[in-house]
Amino acid sequence: MTDPNHLILGTEVPMPVRIRSARCFVAGFSASASAVRHAIAARGDVDLKPLQIRPGRAVCMLVFVDYVDGDLGPYNEFGVCFLVEDPARDSTSRVGALRSLISGDAHALIHELPVDGNFTLAAGRGIWGFPKVLADFDVDHGSSVKAGRVSQDGRLVADLTVRRGIRVPDASSETVLQAYSQLEGVTRRTPWRLTSTAGTRTRVGGAALRLGDHPIADELRRLQLSRRALISSSVADLSMTFEDAVVVS
Repeated sequence: MTDPNHLILGTEVPMPVRIRSARCFVAGFSASASAVRHAIAARGDVDLKPLQIRPGRAVCMLVFVDYVDGDLGPYNEFGVCFLVEDPARDSTSRVGALRSLISGDAHALIHELPVDGNFTLAAGRGIWGFPKVLADFDVDHGSSVKAGRVSQDGRLVADLTVRRGIRVPDASSETVLQAYSQLEGVTRRTPWRLTSTAGTRTRVGGAALRLGDHPIADELRRLQLSRRALISSSVADLSMTFEDAVVVS
């Protein structure tokens, strides 16, 4: 039998990895579908296709997460994610996929993933192939306007604020996001199970983004992001589990 655990920096990490408490805020922007397709292909997999919400436009999600209590310890994370089509289907409904994204059971490629902890860096790259890199964070999850700033080596990646949205009901039913990653030419898929959420607020628009002079910021500019966010949300508390990754190509 295969050992379900992983040895990371001398510490055994059981699977699935459990996050008992986290908080986050996220903003979704439309992006050039051809630019997203090029960004995906540059990492080595042309089979993942960006989901187009209208001809020529895809979706890029920017998210700040504060992992408060979990198996990998406390840390901050900034994610650049692309909504992609389900590779198992010949075609994907755009409206249906956007609804799935909001409910948390869509397909998304985690394209960039700065974090501020060495252990989660090693675990993320070693277990799931997530493209984690070390960075510096200045984040406010507690105010009515959520604010996050991520930089590396003194160079700003992104500064994002998300204004207060409309309260939506708490959720206790499980939803599953199929999270894809690309690292060193290998593409993996990880079931990311969201088990509960509390204190969720969402709205149309409501986000302001400022990009810096870091290479990730330059890449975001090449995506031709929309000036206004399509949607933004914040979650005061959520729990989730990460299954083992499966190599897909």
